[in-house]
Amino acid sequence: MAKKTSPESTPGFLALRRAGVRATAHSYEHDPRSESFGLEGAQALGLDPARVFKTLVIDLGGSLAVAVVPVSARLDLKATAAALEAKRATMADPEAAQRATGYVVGGISPFGQRTRLRTVVDESVTGWPTVFVSGGRRGLEAEVSPNDLIGVTDAVVAAIAR
Repeated sequence: MAKKTSPESTPGFLALRRAGVRATAHSYEHDPRSESFGLEGAQALGLDPARVFKTLVIDLGGSLAVAVVPVSARLDLKATAAALEAKRATMADPEAAQRATGYVVGGISPFGQRTRLRTVVDESVTGWPTVFVSGGRRGLEAEVSPNDLIGVTDAVVAAIAR
């Protein structure tokens, strides 16, 4: 029988705990046929999709970074590159994203990554008392304050969603 682990035992929740951040875990049954992990989480938890943020790994021409945007929006790569003072940004190869973060696509958390990546968060994050981001696996969300998301990841805040 497989050992059942606590949702709070993911590297993301461990990193939050080490930073002294209170985060609430919200689990739901992930459907492997789901086409949008973020929208699936918002629907399963009954949340406004603008309050649930997806973590996307981008390539800045040889170095990886993370962009955090609402699941209801698309990432503006040009604005993201400008926010991180890069010439251009493209979506990272999924295998490279998984190697760098230690998470599987659809469960990449902005916290507790294997290699800490530069982070930019969409400015809409500041309009919510708390937001939801991946807790480090599919079917697990971490509810945190916007200030904790920005502070723990040392994020740049910019208009990167469209």
